[in-house]
Amino acid sequence: MSLIKRNGNLHPAFPALFDDFFGRDLFNWNNSNFSSTQTTIPSVNIRETTEAFEVEMAAPGMEKQDFRIELTGNQLTISSVKQHNEEKQTGNYTRREFSYQSFQRNFELPKDVVDADGIQARYENGLLHLTIPKKEEARQKAPRRIEIG
Repeated sequence: MSLIKRNGNLHPAFPALFDDFFGRDLFNWNNSNFSSTQTTIPSVNIRETTEAFEVEMAAPGMEKQDFRIELTGNQLTISSVKQHNEEKQTGNYTRREFSYQSFQRNFELPKDVVDADGIQARYENGLLHLTIPKKEEARQKAPRRIEIG
């Protein structure tokens, strides 16, 4: 099975917002997302609701103080520097795959859509959750029926 990108308009009421936000490459692997150890960077799920964008980042083994979340203009940056102290190791390992690393993920948010002051973040059970609310005027409204007189 192969994935095919379609340019069809799935939400005719909001073609510019939908096409602009989902049509661009949010994960610019070459320039703005990196891991200093050249290992895997945390994966994300991004969901849009009528009220907000919801971001989930898989980052098991971290603690909430390990993250740094910044918003500069419409650029959201999630980063972390996690140091693993090798001196605390005990036992004789035959294989080590746990990787505590630094990383940075950047996301370009739609302009004039996000309520920057309302962004909330929490970390629980290995997942970093961000809720990025939309401004009232950018929220999808139900179609209004116009009566014919």
